Amino acid sequence: MRFKSALAAVIAIGLFAPATMAEDAPLRPGWSFNLGAYLWLPTMNGTLNYALPKGIAGTADVSVDAGDYFSKLNFAALMAAEIRYENFSLITDLVHMDIGADSSRLRSVDVRGLPSNPLSTSTNSNADTNLKALIITMAGGYTAASGNWGHMDMVGGFRYFGAELRTDYALSADITGPGGHGVALARNGRLSGSQDIWNGIIGIRGRLRLGEGGFFLPYYLDLGTGDSSLTSLMFGGIGYQTGSVGVQLGYRYLSFDQKGSSLVQDLSMQGAYLALNYSF
Repeated sequence: MRFKSALAAVIAIGLFAPATMAEDAPLRPGWSFNLGAYLWLPTMNGTLNYALPKGIAGTADVSVDAGDYFSKLNFAALMAAEIRYENFSLITDLVHMDIGADSSRLRSVDVRGLPSNPLSTSTNSNADTNLKALIITMAGGYTAASGNWGHMDMVGGFRYFGAELRTDYALSADITGPGGHGVALARNGRLSGSQDIWNGIIGIRGRLRLGEGGFFLPYYLDLGTGDSSLTSLMFGGIGYQTGSVGVQLGYRYLSFDQKGSSLVQDLSMQGAYLALNYSF
């Protein structure tokens, strides 16, 4: 993947975020447009399956545990866009982030010709994983129900997840190759890889009004499959709308569970978000 090109395209569009969140202005007749800017502070958990360095047949299994996102979140940019006509809508959702976790560790090394070699916690001196991700969701929607209580839309579309991953590790000893000859994995080094993941998704989104004022409860849930066995995105929170401007505070969860020998075996990102949207 070429993140510089992707980021240039994102900058050309503007700061972006889950458009699933941007649609929290009241429904109205005719055409309407919604834009939003967001701050999302996710932690990361997952299991990664790196190919060993060139010339060595095998894989290394790495676990990534949630850390302090205030110190390991290098960059996260999000913004929203939605076009709506009556009950029909089209949303775009783009996320670019650079996030790290220093609570990673190598769990096992599988070198061809050798049995699987599980690594104990004491064998791991240190490991630091970094994820650069571009996530794009596009979907069409239809308002299935609405009233004074709020509304609910049915949505369907796709999600793209482009990931560049890097793990810098330190072990207490080298891992030797078949027959005890050569070094399969040096005690200090870097594992890296990239992957492009495409999934179709279906779900619901909308909001519930709280009384006659401007307060509401936004909600979103989708499930999907394709390159992933399962991907899901969900969020909820509380918001306030006054005229064309709205603000939200909530919690967002995104996950991918992969098939076979994928680099990303499973990965979840979750954390608080703060959103500001404008409708016209």
